[in-house]
Amino acid sequence: MTPQLASEWLERNTGNRPLSRMMVVQLAGAIQRGEWLHTHQGIAFDTNGVLIDGQHRLAAVVRSGVTVRMQVTFDVPPATFSVVDTGRKRSARDILSLSGEENASYLASALRVHYLYSHNPNAVWVGTVSMVTNEQIIEFLQTHPEMRDSVALGRTLNKAFRILVPAAAVGYYLTKTRRPDIDQTTWIDGLESGAHLAEGDPRLMLRNVILRTSAGKSATKADGSRNQLHLYLKAWNAWVIGGQFRQLNIKAGEAMPAISTKKWNPNRPTGSVEQELLL
Repeated sequence: MTPQLASEWLERNTGNRPLSRMMVVQLAGAIQRGEWLHTHQGIAFDTNGVLIDGQHRLAAVVRSGVTVRMQVTFDVPPATFSVVDTGRKRSARDILSLSGEENASYLASALRVHYLYSHNPNAVWVGTVSMVTNEQIIEFLQTHPEMRDSVALGRTLNKAFRILVPAAAVGYYLTKTRRPDIDQTTWIDGLESGAHLAEGDPRLMLRNVILRTSAGKSATKADGSRNQLHLYLKAWNAWVIGGQFRQLNIKAGEAMPAISTKKWNPNRPTGSVEQELLL
């Protein structure tokens, strides 16, 4: 299927549903990355020569500018149009579950959050820019297999103070893998229990912000995985240098935090005056 032929055949598209630009962008991206596979699903024309299935695939070929192999079926009875393409597309969660992965739903969501943090951290993670294909998620898991263990920890933290599992899993994974010199035992213990933490301690502040949000007692927009990951990393960076907060929030236009490269002193008390952040 060449882009030129796809463009010509789209002119025979007279009765399909409105074209989804988001779907076209997603498919075109998959084609350009070499993720397109030849399957039984393709293009179909009815007995009158009208295109009844495949408009998004054709539009994606045109947009990508790449020629691909595609199944084409002719002379389909017009009456079949009402039942064409009504099945549910398999999600990344479905594929992971069929592969025998535990916590498939959480794992798929966490891998998506990790992918977006790695490739487009400061964009709004909704709409076209947030599209992550099943193939990208599976490949990301192969590159980051320890995400499985991080998801298990994320579930533990979710039970402790209701942080979203993907945010906790990705926050832990990023800080652990990029700062292997830091022992996170006291960080995790503090988040889990919240016991004996001084006012302003980043662990206590993170717990309180998430708990207030989940209880509907805070106006902060920390209820999405992106924002909760932002808060997690911001609090962790402060904990590394022994800082504290007057208030933990996300300022307007604030970039997603990178992992702190500052030296960690495990013997420095949190909130020491010389390192006090007071953010």
